[in-house]
Amino acid sequence: MSVKVFVVDDHEVVRLGVRALLAESDLKISGEADSGESALKLLARSKPDVVLLDIHMTPLDGFSTLIRLKSDNPRLPVVMYASSENATYLARAMALRAQGLAYKTDERSRLIAVLKTAAAGEETWTVEEKRRVAGSGPAGKSVPLGGVVLTQREAEVLKQLTHGLTNKEIALALGISYETVKEHIQHLLRKLGVSDRTQAAVWAVRHE
Repeated sequence: MSVKVFVVDDHEVVRLGVRALLAESDLKISGEADSGESALKLLARSKPDVVLLDIHMTPLDGFSTLIRLKSDNPRLPVVMYASSENATYLARAMALRAQGLAYKTDERSRLIAVLKTAAAGEETWTVEEKRRVAGSGPAGKSVPLGGVVLTQREAEVLKQLTHGLTNKEIALALGISYETVKEHIQHLLRKLGVSDRTQAAVWAVRHE
């Protein structure tokens, strides 16, 4: 049985390219949309097994579309589609419960593998990708950074701030509660001697 893929990208040449890449495989295009708004309207009719969703779209970008899509269809697998590797994209995609992140520079075999895995209801995140987003050490370990000693969890939260994630997205990414994230951020502001999360993110970037 073929896997039905719904493609969302505001560039026709990209949609045509994906169609060509999937030709002669057991993945079939069941529908496509040129905007997030159109995708949200058309998905119910298409009933795909997986959605390939471009990140760079206007006026509703890929992540905003993902939030609304997951709200309406929480079990529908979604793979985000990016032009290039970017730590922020990775963190946000993971936090917002996408099944994976594919790149427009990927070889055909990887794109097909990611879509198949996601369609089967499995995440495609590698161990390295998870480490890049959340860190790999135990929560209680001390992390010296720029002359300040943070707990491992505080360091992880700080990393998410540099990626531009909201408190809710950080909670999802790290598997902790929203209130716990707020507490960690308050501790970070006090330890770093800054007044808001933006200043904390700037401080972290300067002391990497």
